[in-house]
Amino acid sequence: MSGKQRGGCVWPGSDPLYLDYHDTEWGVPEYDGRALWEKLILDGFQAGLSWITILRKRENFRKAFRNFDPVKVSKFTEDDVTRLLGDEGIIRHRGKIEGAIKNAKAYLEMEKTYPGGFSAYCWSFVGGKPLVNSFNSFKQVPAATDISTAFSKDLKKRGFTFCGPTIVYAWMQACGLVNDHMTDCFRHKQVAKAKRPR
Repeated sequence: MSGKQRGGCVWPGSDPLYLDYHDTEWGVPEYDGRALWEKLILDGFQAGLSWITILRKRENFRKAFRNFDPVKVSKFTEDDVTRLLGDEGIIRHRGKIEGAIKNAKAYLEMEKTYPGGFSAYCWSFVGGKPLVNSFNSFKQVPAATDISTAFSKDLKKRGFTFCGPTIVYAWMQACGLVNDHMTDCFRHKQVAKAKRPR
């Protein structure tokens, strides 16, 4: 999308896929619990890698993980792990694959036991509405915050894995729990005006 004033949001560089992700998806408040869970899984796979690597493989991940249906993923067996370890279209890391299965089980448990389910749980950490920051430079953006640290700790207590404070903060940014578009980026105001679906 040419002609867009992204200002200090320089991280997508010039990659068309990355620019489209920035312009249409990153920072948009996500309230669907399953979609929040899917993005948390993908952020877990990103650990040690760049997000563009995951973005380029996202459709492969969706196919490999049964469109991120947590019920189906929770039932994955060792045969599925072996299948995924042989899938060149995704990140072949046993710990992360097994972590995704574990996280599916934790997600389903939370859907049953937490009032409002996983989405309500996630949004409770930011008071039910996005935190809007006013950064002018990406040098100002923290890698983690007190909230993401507390969030991470609680997720782990509930059985989730690959959800350290830095991963959780990146996920919060991506899912719009926090608006970290730079103030001179055209998306900062647009995202801030996003309405919660009824």
